[in-house]
Amino acid sequence: MDNATEKKIKSVAIIGAGAAGAVTAAAFKAENYFEHIRSFHIDIIRIYDASPPASIPIHPGALAPDTDPPLTIPSKLPTTTPPSRQERYSKTPIYDDLTTNVPSIAMSFSDLPFPYGPFCPHHIPQQYITSYFSHHRTDSLLVLNTTLEDLSKLPPSNPGGYSRWKLTLRKHDPLQNLDQWWEEDYDAVVLANGHYSVPYIPFVPDLQSYTDSFPHKIQHSKIFHSAALYRNKRVLIIGNSASGHDLSVSLLPFVASPLYISRRTPSRWDGALPPKGIAWKPTVASYDPDTGRINFFDGTKLEKEDVDVVIYCTGYQPSFPFWNSAVNGRELWDYAHGGRLVNNYQHTFLGDFPSLGLVGVPRVLTFRGFEYQAIALARVEKVGRERKKFHDIPWEDGQTFEWLGWLYQFAGLGTLKGEGMRPPVLGDDVRWAVENIRKYSVKPMEFGNGEHQVVSEEGWVLVEHEKKDLLAFV
Repeated sequence: MDNATEKKIKSVAIIGAGAAGAVTAAAFKAENYFEHIRSFHIDIIRIYDASPPASIPIHPGALAPDTDPPLTIPSKLPTTTPPSRQERYSKTPIYDDLTTNVPSIAMSFSDLPFPYGPFCPHHIPQQYITSYFSHHRTDSLLVLNTTLEDLSKLPPSNPGGYSRWKLTLRKHDPLQNLDQWWEEDYDAVVLANGHYSVPYIPFVPDLQSYTDSFPHKIQHSKIFHSAALYRNKRVLIIGNSASGHDLSVSLLPFVASPLYISRRTPSRWDGALPPKGIAWKPTVASYDPDTGRINFFDGTKLEKEDVDVVIYCTGYQPSFPFWNSAVNGRELWDYAHGGRLVNNYQHTFLGDFPSLGLVGVPRVLTFRGFEYQAIALARVEKVGRERKKFHDIPWEDGQTFEWLGWLYQFAGLGTLKGEGMRPPVLGDDVRWAVENIRKYSVKPMEFGNGEHQVVSEEGWVLVEHEKKDLLAFV
């Protein structure tokens, strides 16, 4: 048996069926090479939860392995168990009036035009993703309401071949109120499970005690559902990046004035002065669990009666609770040094695990970025992996275009018979939209520098200033 035959990958498991999982399934199916493809998803395909959790555990400063630990695997499989009650952060952070904040061309794949734009309500991307599965006839590959609970490396099927993978899977049966557990083996696995599930709240002195003293006063934006629920409440938002800005715009008409926003540095949306009804505060220095006071680094404070709710808009952590580091020999994600994939190449391949790939880790060009990664992974068998040197590279501003270009060149074209997806060209229309169109929900004059020009009544604007890496935000 020659080396190429020994290393063939015929079965592929895709973890996740959101945007990254949808285009990954399409790319692998289009190759007309793989004999068995399955796409596992934790729930049904949805973006918006009509019934979000009323609360989630607050763990200030905790990292994802502690916040989202693995479940205990039954000793014998297959089996059934009582349903797990452990928080798995499966609910989405989408709230009722959220709209997309990047151009529609970055929220779509190149082979299926987006029907709405430039910005749209949350149900439109959900419908688009569902339609994308139907468009490529990959909905038959879906295994829904199923979570990956353990991913362990297996020996190669043939000498000199790639490691295979054992998946331990769990599916909740609501009719019997049981969890079904079983195992499946695959030649290769693609992780497209998303990274906006496990909330992060930074460590602040006495925040945990404050939470114990004042239950439900400290929240994370993940459970935010409707601004109307905060009517006449006195609110402090922690963080002023995308989610902090969006929530402030949504809350401002409802909450008691002023709406406090704690910010470490000015955001891209901030002008010289805060908008009407908003008061800026510096970073929180500490909480007083006895008096309810919140102390800031500039010496100012807010008393208990000044704030009813504190909403942390401080983002999320990648979480891989299924990764069996004991069996696989190392961690997948380095949380201790700024957070990054270990031994990765182009944020898509893993040097020591040639049969494992990831889609969706870099926050770049969203759907189109996923498309480049998915096609490159699907075509890696035909390109010939041994001709590519895998090594660890840093992720720095300004590298986005080069990164996408590498994936484009690596993937190459499909076959003459039409097999395989073609990686999209990053044409002038895409680059213009990404570089120029932004959505802001406040009046342009409130930014204070005259760099913005309103071009529609829907509130989107042209931005005429330079950025070092214009594709990095979307």
